[in-house]
Amino acid sequence: MRHHGMKKRIYLWIILGWVLSGFIVSPLVAEDFDFDWRFSKGNFAMAMIPSFDDGDWRQINLPHDWSIEGPFSKDLGSGNGYAPGGIGWYRKHFKLDSVHKDKAIVIEFDGIYNNSEVWINGQFVGRRPYGYSSFQYDLTPHIKFGDTENVLAVRVDHTRFADSRWYTGSGIYRHVHLHIRDKLHIGHWGVYVTTPEVSSESGTVRIETTVQNDDSQTRAFSLQSEIVTNRGDTIGSLTTSEELASGARETFVQTIKIKNPQRWSINTPTLYTLKSRVLDVEAVLDSQTTPFGFRTLRFDPDKGFFLNDESVKLKGVCLHHDAGCLGAAVPDKVLEHRLKLMKAIGANAIRTSHNPPAPELLDICDRIGLLVMDEAFDEFTPPKNKWVEGRNVGSPSRFGYGEVFEKWSTIDVRDMILRDRNHPCIIMWSIGNEIDYPNDPFSHPVLGEQFRPEHPSAENMVKYAKPLVDVVKQWDKTRPVTMALASITMSNAVELPQILDVVGYNYQEQFYDADHKTYPNRFIYGSENGDSYRAWMAVRDNEYIAGQFLWTGIDYLGEANRWPNRAFGSGLVDLCGFIKPNGWFRKSLWVDEPMVYICARAAGNRRFRWRRPLESWNWRENQTVNVLCYTNCPEVSLSLNDTLIGLKSSSQAEQGVLTWQVPFQAGTLKVVGLKDGQEVCEYVLRTAGPGRRIVVSQDVAEIRADGRDICFLSFEIQDENGVRVPDAENELTFELSGPARIIGIGNGDLNSFEPVQDLKHKAYRGRGLAILQSTRSPGEVTVKVTADGLEPALATLHSHQF
Repeated sequence: MRHHGMKKRIYLWIILGWVLSGFIVSPLVAEDFDFDWRFSKGNFAMAMIPSFDDGDWRQINLPHDWSIEGPFSKDLGSGNGYAPGGIGWYRKHFKLDSVHKDKAIVIEFDGIYNNSEVWINGQFVGRRPYGYSSFQYDLTPHIKFGDTENVLAVRVDHTRFADSRWYTGSGIYRHVHLHIRDKLHIGHWGVYVTTPEVSSESGTVRIETTVQNDDSQTRAFSLQSEIVTNRGDTIGSLTTSEELASGARETFVQTIKIKNPQRWSINTPTLYTLKSRVLDVEAVLDSQTTPFGFRTLRFDPDKGFFLNDESVKLKGVCLHHDAGCLGAAVPDKVLEHRLKLMKAIGANAIRTSHNPPAPELLDICDRIGLLVMDEAFDEFTPPKNKWVEGRNVGSPSRFGYGEVFEKWSTIDVRDMILRDRNHPCIIMWSIGNEIDYPNDPFSHPVLGEQFRPEHPSAENMVKYAKPLVDVVKQWDKTRPVTMALASITMSNAVELPQILDVVGYNYQEQFYDADHKTYPNRFIYGSENGDSYRAWMAVRDNEYIAGQFLWTGIDYLGEANRWPNRAFGSGLVDLCGFIKPNGWFRKSLWVDEPMVYICARAAGNRRFRWRRPLESWNWRENQTVNVLCYTNCPEVSLSLNDTLIGLKSSSQAEQGVLTWQVPFQAGTLKVVGLKDGQEVCEYVLRTAGPGRRIVVSQDVAEIRADGRDICFLSFEIQDENGVRVPDAENELTFELSGPARIIGIGNGDLNSFEPVQDLKHKAYRGRGLAILQSTRSPGEVTVKVTADGLEPALATLHSHQF
């Protein structure tokens, strides 16, 4: 069956074939519950009642985020990107075969934002305030079988839309699953795998399996654990005989040794699979698969971080959970695309800012080799400031998770650990981000003139953090606990770092040296950092600093300035996934493969000094232009229209950047990277003429007709020579035919409030992105893109059954 460590996002009935003593097993069912829901915004008092008429509600598939559908308004909160909240209801009608009437029926939600309440057949089964927690409910007592219909109803209350410092989305924005199990089954998140001993010759696998007996009588069973390689070979197994009383829940420990384990690492992310089975004489009663890896972690206060006894500098990025035009409802393939893009830039680590991520993100990081700092909260209690009129503008709201923190925080942290602890990619647990931000809300006399005695005492940070640390240690002792601290001065004053295993410093490189001397046993790393060369040098040149996590890997919605700004532009990549100049700069610092890149900005005028450079060679004739070159090559040569401008070596770089002042001439600006006098890479900027045509590029020619698969259609406005027109903002019209739908269109503009699902959309800087998703029907799909005065583009692909 599906396990939290390996989620196959397909609609399936799994028949497990297992022959024991001449008997064939009964089927186990794990149904993906994402399809065929009904949705409506509004506060319907009786929508939990099965007989409620939802015939005119929208038919949708999950994941779903109603906030991204708008309408956006300047009267809404800037923190959440001026997106609407409100109340929404979801209902799903379904039937279950009578063959399952003696089974346990469980519904699992990967995430609902926020304040969700769930009913089955009119019976209330649970409430969950935190929008980022995964959870499940037992539906067994209330389920009907045969031809009688069941109705699952979910109420989502995001009325307090200004409850976050960034865009959250609204609704059932992650996957949902229905589990049908024997009443003797593996408990929720009930498999825990560790590898306490690892060497090149052997590895020890310690398995804790929690089994639950919901039957009315004592049950005898066998517990089988089998370790399988990625080639499908079984390399170790163990079966033990157990017994469990009615209503009991017990954890059983097994140990298996294997020979010559391959270690999980960034470059070789080797995964094994644990297959766990609960069996009786006749059948497999329950089964789960758990991917895991052999790897060791070491955190040395003087030498930094070690993975498998090899020193690793953390080249990390912080990521929020939205995906631009898709909002918070992010398909798995889009997640994977974004993570692979981060790795291509040179990142080896991800920080899940500032909440538990989608389970699929961790699955992907396991598979492609990205380390993860898994984070729980952005606030304790009381809540932080949530800006409404613009970032740090006007009067903030103070809604948020802090309102329920005291009741729910230990539960939410526990569930994060239990859900995620088998992932080899995770190297540390973070219980909080910038909880110590001065006067938001906590204060302390050490702040001097900034001290606000009317604010809650900073001593409370320790009071609230200790129970969270204890919960982490209770459920996982293999990884350190950390926090991302914004005021190390205030945190040191109340000894908050002393209760942590490793200590994150946000934008506080100036304290590294002094604190390393004052607290010689403290493990220090940059938990949130700007993308300056200086901040990276603090990591590169200090062995004891383990690494940094840049703010941010990708532009994200929310934390906006005044209307019409809607997103924060600190990313290495824009909202559409196009690498920005600062992304290329980071690549020059983080990758070994030879690369070179050039961009430009106006020179000589003070007001242009702080402007971001552009990937453009369209300027005024003879205007003096600063050309910036990012490279990891020893030498580069720059030429304009085949005339050499100059040759420079890496030693001439200032703050990691080579620069030239060049009088603009239309044509071709070319930079070549040199190593030992040989050309190893190049990059070209060309002057663009008037827009002549639309060009569409698609990442695949075929998609699966599973209702989930994705095709990325990037579009450009090009001149007659095929050069992107960098200032083109033409309005494009998209015409789609065939079994697919466009689920979002964006252009990377941080100030655009065009409806993301409207089939008319402007280009920005000459380009943009449309995201296609398959339906569950096969056939040919075509997308025609047109605009006044431009030659149209046509993209075709085939959707097929799998």
